[in-house]
Amino acid sequence: MYSNILIPVSLDHSRDVDASLKVAKALADKNATFTLLHVVEPVPTYVSQYVPHDYLEHNREKMTEELEELAKALPNARIHLATGRAGSRISRWADENGSDCIVIASHEPEIADYLLGSTAQHVVRHTKCAVHIVR
Repeated sequence: MYSNILIPVSLDHSRDVDASLKVAKALADKNATFTLLHVVEPVPTYVSQYVPHDYLEHNREKMTEELEELAKALPNARIHLATGRAGSRISRWADENGSDCIVIASHEPEIADYLLGSTAQHVVRHTKCAVHIVR
């Protein structure tokens, strides 16, 4: 079983977050800690000048609220917002924070996923700890 579980959460509501939380609970040691991580893709510089600064800050606040609500379902849960490309940021965060397991939701692959790779696929290939994919 695992003691430091990372659960990447996509807040676009197309993933089954509840299933990831249930799997993480099932894989956890008695006193395990859980981290719900949402990665915010950076806004390209050519777009950022047209987006009001307070809009981005408001979105971060809303994301934090959503993560806090989800974290209530797990004991010893914490939340974290990170910025970067999702797959590489999740892998790096897990390595830097001593995660021993990642529970990540995936979707049915589309043709672009075979050519470019999905976030879950990147995490599986580049992370040192165990990875459980929930579909």
